[in-house]
Amino acid sequence: MSLGMSPATAATAVTGAVIGLPDFADLVDRVGPAVVNIRTTERPKQSSRANGLPGDDEMQELLRRFFGGQLPSPQGRGQRRQAPSDEPVNRGVGSGFILSADGYVLTNAHVVDGADEVFVTLTDKREFKAKVLGADTRTDVAVLKIEGDKLPFLLMGDSDKIRAGEWVIAIGSPFNLENTVTAGIISAKARDTGEYLPLIQSDVAVNPGNSGGPLINMRGEVIGINSQIATLSGGSNGISFAVPINEAIRVSDQLKKSGKVTRGRIGVQIGEVSKEVAESLGLKSAQGAEVSLVEPGGPADKAGIKAGDIILKFNGKPVNRSSDLPRLVGDTALDSKATVTLWRKGAELTLSVTVAELDGEKAAKGAKGKGGKAEPAAPAKANALGLKIEDLSAAQKADLRVDGGVVVTDVEGVAERAGLDEGDVLLQLNNVSIKDARQFNALVAKLDPKQASVVLVLRDGTTRFVSLRPSAK
Repeated sequence: MSLGMSPATAATAVTGAVIGLPDFADLVDRVGPAVVNIRTTERPKQSSRANGLPGDDEMQELLRRFFGGQLPSPQGRGQRRQAPSDEPVNRGVGSGFILSADGYVLTNAHVVDGADEVFVTLTDKREFKAKVLGADTRTDVAVLKIEGDKLPFLLMGDSDKIRAGEWVIAIGSPFNLENTVTAGIISAKARDTGEYLPLIQSDVAVNPGNSGGPLINMRGEVIGINSQIATLSGGSNGISFAVPINEAIRVSDQLKKSGKVTRGRIGVQIGEVSKEVAESLGLKSAQGAEVSLVEPGGPADKAGIKAGDIILKFNGKPVNRSSDLPRLVGDTALDSKATVTLWRKGAELTLSVTVAELDGEKAAKGAKGKGGKAEPAAPAKANALGLKIEDLSAAQKADLRVDGGVVVTDVEGVAERAGLDEGDVLLQLNNVSIKDARQFNALVAKLDPKQASVVLVLRDGTTRFVSLRPSAK
């Protein structure tokens, strides 16, 4: 006798409820008039381009973004009319949408980058010459202004409340085909692509020219600005990315007021925390941002943050990945006090830091060692980590701005396989600061070969944790 379900029950379990597909027609009728085509022109410049084809740098940009380069219109077979040198020429097309009835328009920064003139065309064929109020390359957001009144505009949604799997549509001008509508679902809410902020991933078909157009939910609200595609051909592969509208609006508000965006900084360089490092330092999980360098005299330095610290929270908000920290700091008011919760030597520590203004050209820079004769203090034989070490001289410590540590004179075995090299400076072993070679070798001798350990390594001005497992004696 079978113990399985009856045919009727099985059929019910397999088919489940039938859900009808949405009809987007009414939605498109309602929101479509506020989506615009953006055409840009530039004055002819000396260029290495031949026959209107993009150079290598431009092709690379095409593969990553859809700047919407306009295809040439040949005047006869294989020919193209050459514009007079003083006549502006079309450089590309993109999309955008109207924010308010008085003519503020939102689009991507890369759509208008380098343009001498920008023209906005509505669905009713009215065309306006637009003024670029400001553009922010970090978030790829730009704000335009056209002179009009009672213009159609879109409502903004809440990108923090979106859900993977919900239906969305994109409207734009792919390949300069105006008012093109495509539909799909949200694939991921916060895809970290290495840019300044996490992006919305969807499978909506977008192509060159869709840049700057809105990603709209079923309530007719904008939840994102279509900005990038994942492609090797320049066309849609069903993986597109949009700037979350909440961040875009924060940026646009600043651009409308001052034409630029100000962001906070604390003067650190950071990296990811690996699982091995987290376990060796006593962290419950691989989270936070590992401080690899502290800018001398910067806000973090003044607050007491040190290389090797793991930043877990900023102003009470968790730092799950290292990429979370610059976003949290960047959104903090300048000159305000913020709390930094960090992990140091096996315990949490909270410090107060004053947030400074981020300068695009400003980066944390650390001193590199100038060498000098070290004071020999290590045995000739490598220890269980495969390291031969020496004490740092007083001059080296002063140059490197460290109180202790040892310099590696030779590597083999475990250390060599882990990527350590002669000249590296070791500052910590697990959660213990290294004072000198004698203390370091004594600590290594007590390590359990069954457990991984981490050393904090200073190299070329930056630090990082390296995981090692001592060889069995």
